[in-house]
Amino acid sequence: MKIAPEGVPFIGFFFVLTAVVFFALGTKHSIYWTVIPLILTLFMVYFFRDPERVVPAEPGYISPADGKVLFTEHEEEPQFLDGRRVMKVSIFMSPMNVHVNRVPCDGEVVDVKHKPGSFMAAYRKEASWKNENTALHLKCDEGPDIVVRQVAGFVARRTVCRVGPGDRLKRGERYGLIKFSSRLDVYLPEDVALKVAPGDRVYAGETVLAVRAE
Repeated sequence: MKIAPEGVPFIGFFFVLTAVVFFALGTKHSIYWTVIPLILTLFMVYFFRDPERVVPAEPGYISPADGKVLFTEHEEEPQFLDGRRVMKVSIFMSPMNVHVNRVPCDGEVVDVKHKPGSFMAAYRKEASWKNENTALHLKCDEGPDIVVRQVAGFVARRTVCRVGPGDRLKRGERYGLIKFSSRLDVYLPEDVALKVAPGDRVYAGETVLAVRAE
């Protein structure tokens, strides 16, 4: 099991804290006081886990995140796509989900923009634009451009995007993560045929969200 590099400082901090508490208090009392930092250490390992995924041979846009589908709706995307109507799929990630994000299609990064904002609950529809977020504009090798937006939430306070303009990415490749639960919106061509519906569980790099119209 891999660990996302962004998690190493958190794991290291709580591991050291656990050791300090254990040795500072002595073995008689340390077992009681080390439980909390030990649990936090194990949680950080679990949260920042980065399992390998098998990208399906089936064509289509694959999920960029683990979690539950919140919404599937048509709307305009003004930030990168000049107000073009698209199909937006919103995925909510709980603290128990893998938080590493993956690329929905083969393509090239056109732009990445970070927008400061609020930290309302990520399951609210208006969180897409009002919350702090980082949006990735991707020119797919096949089909129109798409956008993937990492949205911070009430608990999640930081989005991490590891790529920049000009980078070539492969379908299912890791490109970033969100720390401590939140949401991811993916803006696909308007006429795609959806393979998921609200309430469905999806997995980054494995679940096909939609296929292009014939």
